Amino acid sequence: MRATEFLSRTLRQDPNEAETVSHRLMLRAGMMLQAAAGVYSYLPLALRSIKKIERIVREEMNAAGGQEVLMPTLQTLETWEQSGRAAAFGDNLFRLFDRRERPLVLAPTHEEVVTAIAGAHIESYRDLPLNIYQIQTKFRDEPRPRAGLLRGREFVMKDAYSFDTDQEGLDVTYQRMRVAYRNIFRRCGLPTIEVEADSGAIGGKDSHEFIMPAQSGEDVILYCEESGYAANVERATSIINPALEGEPLPLEVVDTPGITTIADLAVFLGISESQTLKAVFYQADAETVLVTVRGDIEVNEVKLKNHLHCLDLRLANAEEVAAAGLTPGSTSPIGLSGIRRIADTSILQGNNFAAGANQPDKHYQNVNYPRDFEVDETVDIATAREGDGSPDGQGTLKAVRGIEVGHVFKLGTFFTTTLGVDFLDESGTLKPPVMGCYGIGVTRILAAAIEQNHDDKGIIFPAPIAPFQAHLLALNATDPDVRAAADALYDELSSAGCEVLYDDRAESAGVKFNDADLLGLPVRIVVSPRNLKQSVVEIKRRRADEAAQVPADGVVAAVRDLLALDEL
Repeated sequence: MRATEFLSRTLRQDPNEAETVSHRLMLRAGMMLQAAAGVYSYLPLALRSIKKIERIVREEMNAAGGQEVLMPTLQTLETWEQSGRAAAFGDNLFRLFDRRERPLVLAPTHEEVVTAIAGAHIESYRDLPLNIYQIQTKFRDEPRPRAGLLRGREFVMKDAYSFDTDQEGLDVTYQRMRVAYRNIFRRCGLPTIEVEADSGAIGGKDSHEFIMPAQSGEDVILYCEESGYAANVERATSIINPALEGEPLPLEVVDTPGITTIADLAVFLGISESQTLKAVFYQADAETVLVTVRGDIEVNEVKLKNHLHCLDLRLANAEEVAAAGLTPGSTSPIGLSGIRRIADTSILQGNNFAAGANQPDKHYQNVNYPRDFEVDETVDIATAREGDGSPDGQGTLKAVRGIEVGHVFKLGTFFTTTLGVDFLDESGTLKPPVMGCYGIGVTRILAAAIEQNHDDKGIIFPAPIAPFQAHLLALNATDPDVRAAADALYDELSSAGCEVLYDDRAESAGVKFNDADLLGLPVRIVVSPRNLKQSVVEIKRRRADEAAQVPADGVVAAVRDLLALDEL
């Protein structure tokens, strides 16, 4: 493709709306154009990469036994209400009405529709297993779309759904899909970490995310090098550092004028925060909940929400706290009743804690559980941290930021039971198929790849998903000899099957070099008057610091060798 004929325009300055590296570089490189908040037009550079990602995904899904379909984006709200997910997705679900005022949704995912497809085709165990997938645009009404393709309202996703006769069959399919995902990311040239994860609003049992390490990532991953344990912070468990423990002392009240935070309380009493108990007030749907956790530990709200099985979880506001009879800054479960009390298991480690006395400017010292207070439930709702012990006891947890690019989880029989899909097993008994769900963010992979592969000059594309393999620059393109040599090389490379973006514009060398670095294609080839005099062509990998001089008749072989290096 000649640059003079190509639909693309680079920008010299960073767009004001760009928040992340990938957002900034994709806009500057002319890969996409914003149509609305969180909605983009994909221009040829981006679309070529997206199609390459889709091809890899298709090949691996087909190899894993998947069958491709295309399901409707427009769905009835009634179907979502039948499954109960209209409430679970809440405001993230795009809703609209047709001309007859029938409520519809723009699908963020397709469990309901695919279950109906399965129900129309599955009669007996002989029809299983079944694995259906699609690559399609999805819609989610994000409250604050940001970061370009990393968190948009319209995006391309591969979603797959499996149906098996039993849990053992699902286990086999699930492992096959995990292998397929590893192959997909390896073939895309993108290192990922597979971690235990939470299934979110879609539900499910076992769940794994594929995380691409990147400093700009919203996900925090905790992993242990010694044991191989890895989990999203939403799911991670850990062995916390023990608190001091001694002979239980008598409970006493102390004056703590103006003390309302754990940090201030620890300083005031001359103790560590691990020797305190912290009270946090939550509103779980319509219920106010008191959560108690050791003072040096944060509540993991995902774990808490899963435990409570609520649709909405948030910190309680001042009115709700007052209505529950709680004292902000000095609350503990001591003597409280009439409110649901949940405690983290951290209260079981250590004793003689300091905690609120349920009256202003006063706290208890030497609080011991269960001697001094009761709770309704004691569960793991702590946020695991870097430096904690790995839950398998084999090392220490480390933290890394990353971007979720794939998610697999076991759905079980929720959808097939709810929507009335069943099959006859070998004994003639009706049973619901057991489901799994497997998603990959196709457009997110492109953005995440740029977040992971860039420098201060621009993008550094992994060769397998680069929009073009080589960038041919004709310096002083108005020189007839340069133009003739560059045209001939372009034809030769194209005939050899190399995807070439040929910069034949009448621009300065500086502009062309800057644009080549910005676009970040794997190999740069330069034809210039100086090189022609030496009968050589300059070739450079985007990842390398130095360029090499190659005889004109050896360019095709040299390009192939350099591309092979990027695909290792």
